[in-house]
Amino acid sequence: MNGAQRACRPCRFSAASLFKATSCSPNPPTPGKMLLRVAVLLGALLGISQAALQVSISLNKVELSVGESKFFICTAIGEPVKVEWFNPQGERITSSKRMSLHTEMSRSKLIIYNAIIEDAGIYRCQATDTSGHTEEASVVLEIYQRLTFRDVQSPQEFRHGETAEVVCDVISSPVPVVVWYYQDREITEEHHSRYQVLANNNLQINQVTKADEGVYRCEASVEARGEIDFVDIAVVVNVPPVLSVLQPSFNATADYQESVTFTCITSGSPDPMVTWHRKGQQLEPSEKYVLNRLEGRRSMLTIRNIRQIDGGSYSCKATNKAGSQERELFLKVFVQPHITQLKNVTAVEGSAAMISCVAEGEPLPDISWKRASDGQSFVDGDKSRDGRFEVRGRHGKSVLTISGVRLTDLGRFDCEAQSRIGGHQKSMFLDIEYIPKFLTNHTIFYSWEGNPVNISCDVMSNPPATMLWRRERFTISEGTPNMQIHSAEGKSILEVTPMSDRDFGRYNCTARNNIGVRYQEFILAQADVPSNPYSVRLSAVSQRLATVTFMKPDSHGGVPISYYLVQYKELGSQDWRDVRSHSVQTTVVLTGLEPNTTYEVRVAAVNGKGQGEFSHMETFQTLPIREPSPPAVHGQRGVGKAYRLGLVKQDDGGMPIVEYIVKYKTDKEEQWMTKLVPGAFDFAMLQPLQWNTRYEVEITARNVKGLSEPTFYQFFMPQKPDITAESLFSGLGLGAVVGLGLGALLLLLVLVDVSCFFLRHCGLLMCITRTLCSKKTATSGKGKEMEEGKAAYLKLPLKEENGKESLKPDTIEIKVHSDNSLHIKPDDSKA
Repeated sequence: MNGAQRACRPCRFSAASLFKATSCSPNPPTPGKMLLRVAVLLGALLGISQAALQVSISLNKVELSVGESKFFICTAIGEPVKVEWFNPQGERITSSKRMSLHTEMSRSKLIIYNAIIEDAGIYRCQATDTSGHTEEASVVLEIYQRLTFRDVQSPQEFRHGETAEVVCDVISSPVPVVVWYYQDREITEEHHSRYQVLANNNLQINQVTKADEGVYRCEASVEARGEIDFVDIAVVVNVPPVLSVLQPSFNATADYQESVTFTCITSGSPDPMVTWHRKGQQLEPSEKYVLNRLEGRRSMLTIRNIRQIDGGSYSCKATNKAGSQERELFLKVFVQPHITQLKNVTAVEGSAAMISCVAEGEPLPDISWKRASDGQSFVDGDKSRDGRFEVRGRHGKSVLTISGVRLTDLGRFDCEAQSRIGGHQKSMFLDIEYIPKFLTNHTIFYSWEGNPVNISCDVMSNPPATMLWRRERFTISEGTPNMQIHSAEGKSILEVTPMSDRDFGRYNCTARNNIGVRYQEFILAQADVPSNPYSVRLSAVSQRLATVTFMKPDSHGGVPISYYLVQYKELGSQDWRDVRSHSVQTTVVLTGLEPNTTYEVRVAAVNGKGQGEFSHMETFQTLPIREPSPPAVHGQRGVGKAYRLGLVKQDDGGMPIVEYIVKYKTDKEEQWMTKLVPGAFDFAMLQPLQWNTRYEVEITARNVKGLSEPTFYQFFMPQKPDITAESLFSGLGLGAVVGLGLGALLLLLVLVDVSCFFLRHCGLLMCITRTLCSKKTATSGKGKEMEEGKAAYLKLPLKEENGKESLKPDTIEIKVHSDNSLHIKPDDSKA
């Protein structure tokens, strides 16, 4: 014992001292200890011996529901050494997860957690004292099962037509009474022949239909405890899918961007999921296949851009929880003809060529041939008149045989496959190999010592030929002195620079391919200068010009003529002037001639070798100076009251036009108005003119010799237009519009300044006036102001609206007095 217990010991045999000892305990007494001490006190009062051992349990009989928890307290009176619990099987209880023991001296607590049916029975509490004497007490534990619905599923689904068993798993102890309800009415076998409550309390429905769908109530009760509970179960009846097809087969043509749509109509519950299949594979949405679901349970498969491989069987499959159904649909694809095999063919000239064309399609197409060079056609069984062309074919294959191939057979051949669905055409090229052929008969070339010449050997061959040059049985190579070889496809050029007579002579060109070899001989001859031109003629002779024409020389010396040299001089002069022809033209124009002068002219041809002899000399005389020819005139409407006359100079008579004399008047007037236009101008502007008036014009050209004959011209001025801002500026450019705007602004500033000058005696004009007056006073040497009455006068010419000075001498007189005041009065002439 501790100190506190020893301090309380004298209080053992009296009630007051007992309760006092309880209060002086260092720890507050638990209810068990209080009960033990009360028992000791009662024993002392009743004279019971202290050594007697007694055991009691707080409860004698307990009812406990499955899953509930409960505790029991066992109290021993006396001097117990140990207190133990025993289960209904007589086994000593030790603490575990579901059963827990808490023992303190003469008091022990048994706790049972989450009771189960197997926990029912008699539990004993046994106390043992120091002498080994035992006493025990017991408690009866009865466990019952409350109403419990175990994992009842809702909804519960069944297939249409089968025997449905609606499961309601309910337990209790004692066994519950189960009653089923549908649409608030109890289900009895008397009223519901297809319904039956089974021994396991489940509800059986024979040949369940969609009409049996709904909410069923399973109600369980235990009369002994007055306990009742229920659960509502939704019953769903699934109906297997039913498929119908509007059109089981379709026809389509491949490669025409066509589309076909299959449609399946479904029924069933729940709504079936429709899938489309082909060759055992489910089709997924793509660019090729479009899957749609429309109202009315219509499912559609659209096959786009149909090709030959799309033909065959397709299936529509509807599936739900109750089952599935599948229907087959068929797509027949017609295929337009397609040529699958046609190759280019190479044949040797004179041999035979076989051209094969293979085509497919549904139905199988017919094959024909056409030669592109002349459009001649060949079909199966045909044979040309000369027997060289023959066609044989079967089962989508056709063979065109050409015997004795010629170069004229070279080219394109078209194979055409045709059926009632359509046609297809493909082309091949017949290539012909042949021995080299020389393309030119130009075998003589001219040159001279030191002048390089190109000898060209042009060859046509297939395959391309290799070419080499020989001279006197020796092969000419790149290193041969004064000779070079330039090669290109089908051409070999031998560049020879003759250095002596030995370099002139015969050269041989050899062309070779795998078909054969050919030779061509060329001659390099010495060139000469051209012979003289002849038939020299003069034409279109005027005061300053003359045209020389002539005939080409008979011989160009073996070298092309480069140009013609025309020489001319005045008669009696020794100084010839040279004029070259343009390229090899046989017409030359002489310019800068003097009027009324006799000239001599001759012509020579020039080639690479040099200049040939001159032609026979011809003489001609230029025309004397005379008056110019009348000018040509064309008119164009100007701006406003103006009219533009275009002047085109004709023959000036041998001297420049000095001026044009333009005279014009209205058709109602007698007096002419005259305008002089410099001869260098090509137009004359007539203004101002009158609206709605016809004008007559007479134009004369003048040179130093005199006047030309007049040219007459008429034009008509229209009515005055209705000028608007839009029409005024529509013909002007951006610069002109900006210029007009600036001019208008400047005019406005001038008007404002003039108004300030007259009304307020200020402004720029006032400053200028004062400055002028002060300068005049300073120059006169007078130091005093101007005498009163003496004034300076400014005469300002009046302006018209267009800014030009008026023809009338109207002025405004401005008088400046000595006090700088102004007096303004109009000129008397204005009156």
